Amino acid sequence: MELMIGRDLHHSNSVYMDAKGSHAVLVCGKRGSGKSYTLGVIIEELIAMGGSDVIPIIVDPMGIYHTMVMRNDRQSSDLYQWGLTPQSFRVRMLVPGIPTELYDPEIIKALERRGVEVVQLKLNASDLTPDGWCDLFSMNINQPLGITLFRAVQNLGESKHPFTVTEILKYVEKDKRANEISQAALQNRLDAADRWGLFSKVDYVPMDKIFVPGVVNIIDLSQLEGGAFGRRNLIVSIVARNLFRTRSNARFREEFGLGGLLPKVWMALDEAHQFIPDGKNSLAKPQLIRWAKEGRQPGLSMIVATQQPSAIDSEVLSQCDIILSHKLTSREDVQALNSLSQDYMGGELRTLIAELQRTGQAILVDDERESVNLLQIRPRQSQHGGGVVASMDDDTYDIWK
Repeated sequence: MELMIGRDLHHSNSVYMDAKGSHAVLVCGKRGSGKSYTLGVIIEELIAMGGSDVIPIIVDPMGIYHTMVMRNDRQSSDLYQWGLTPQSFRVRMLVPGIPTELYDPEIIKALERRGVEVVQLKLNASDLTPDGWCDLFSMNINQPLGITLFRAVQNLGESKHPFTVTEILKYVEKDKRANEISQAALQNRLDAADRWGLFSKVDYVPMDKIFVPGVVNIIDLSQLEGGAFGRRNLIVSIVARNLFRTRSNARFREEFGLGGLLPKVWMALDEAHQFIPDGKNSLAKPQLIRWAKEGRQPGLSMIVATQQPSAIDSEVLSQCDIILSHKLTSREDVQALNSLSQDYMGGELRTLIAELQRTGQAILVDDERESVNLLQIRPRQSQHGGGVVASMDDDTYDIWK
């Protein structure tokens, strides 16, 4: 499977990104250079070429990708020159919590009128590790609160059965080794977590029921506050861990001709430095590093998109076998990207970055093919939701002329 993402700046030939196997892809560029636009192009191509064999997921901290449900009629003439037409895509916006509490109900209705499927994202309390629960509440596992919570989650997990937040609370209340102050403090925190509306209260929710192949699956985090140990990272941690386990099982079934329970997954993280920060910990970081290092075998691909490659953990950057870089000007970011230079490039990446002149131009480096292209990213078939609001009605998008 190859994704047509642009044309070579020197020879006008179509440029393709390899998507046959599993990849770790870095998409970067300074603000306004076209990073989020390019991410949308990749998702459009994955759906067009992969169909029901691929699950595309966008982790969206900014709330800009739901516009893919609308056709990009503004650039119809540009698309025609590329042999493409405006197109709308089926969009499922997965909201972690109660949608009408996070959004004004009128916004929900407006999204649904556009055709966006607004779905409450329900996850499983048992998919967060004992350490993860303690980190979520900033508890030291060597202090009474942390010890009590860790013990509850660990012991419930040993049963090998899914459990709920309520069951964690009941275990804490019956724990004879915990003092009353710790029990009361944990009760307050667990009650608050239960009110988030994020965790399933009854049935275990399997991954193949949450994400749908061949459509734009958006995990919308725009209404949640950030933070290394906040709910945004919590959600990404649980999803990444569960998808890894589910796809690993599916791969074994495929190996024996039993049919996989979950197609291959491409997960794109916009503003990825929020989840895999350099030199810092976060709830999601261990799982995402595992994806970057071990995802090839179970069929898990990851796209990390950021304005600041210098802010991405080096363990992930070093695993990226495909780089799509727009213009960068920050010295730290240029140096971080330049550290990925290889002999076959015929020069350092910082030299190639200096050749990029306008919005939408990028460098594509494919480590497996040992190839480098300077290209113009193709126009989007669906509407782009990034940029300033005013740009939705002016000619800001006409950057391909």
